[in-house]
Amino acid sequence: MIVGTRGSQLALAQTKQVCRDLSKLTGEAIETEIIKTKGDKITTSQLYNMDSKGLFTKELDIALLEEEVDFTVHSFKDLPSELDEDLEIVAVPKRESPNEVLISNKTWEELGPGSKLGTSSLRREAFCNLHEKDFSLQPIRGNIETRIDKALNSDLDATIMAEAGLKRLNLTKYIKEVFPLDYITPPAGQGALAIITRKDYDKKDRIAKLNHYISMQEVFAEKKVLEELGIGCQWPIGAIARMNDKEFSIYSILLTKEGEILKEQTEKGSIRNAVELGRQIGKLFGDYV
Repeated sequence: MIVGTRGSQLALAQTKQVCRDLSKLTGEAIETEIIKTKGDKITTSQLYNMDSKGLFTKELDIALLEEEVDFTVHSFKDLPSELDEDLEIVAVPKRESPNEVLISNKTWEELGPGSKLGTSSLRREAFCNLHEKDFSLQPIRGNIETRIDKALNSDLDATIMAEAGLKRLNLTKYIKEVFPLDYITPPAGQGALAIITRKDYDKKDRIAKLNHYISMQEVFAEKKVLEELGIGCQWPIGAIARMNDKEFSIYSILLTKEGEILKEQTEKGSIRNAVELGRQIGKLFGDYV
């Protein structure tokens, strides 16, 4: 089998773990093909100022459809709401932490008005405004190591990142604080991976063995909120679904860029109805978008 992946250190680390786990299950050797996406080539723009649909996935989809690779591994949060009709997500491995974290030499409380916080996320910008931090927000791009270095060793005072990536790259020593999920709510799918292949691929059942049912239901519910609204990272919206004991719940919050809460909603029910719960929130938010 041949796997397609982006070439960043995080993408490669994620793909190597998937390949190790898949090889254990199937006994098959897996070859890696690195594919550069449009998002990898653009390093200066704010993502929310661009048409971000498929920014980090389109080229990998093409490689799949043209049978240059057999499956691809993505950060779930990078996926557009709709896949090509000939492709499918066959597995979501067990989810890593979905939380947001602070990278800084100071604590969140110590970061006063005027502190320079690097972010290219409209959602993170909105949450900073919601919590009345009055930061000087600066654009920041680059891989995880680059952003950590800028936050700790430049004129920036801090940045906010996903905990999952830092865990996968063994960089958790740089985490200053972990934010609760209801304080800075993550984007849909954060912390999860998506393994995609062609619907007619004859070995997709083997890949499907990597699926973690609860994780898949969580992130499918979160993405359904966005799908129902027809929006991506151009809107400040957070969504997080969790399975606690035997109860499934999904919480989502829609903000303005200035940090005003337009709507927040929690739905609870059976994990079997996870996607429908996400759809209900999306429909409820529709009046505000």
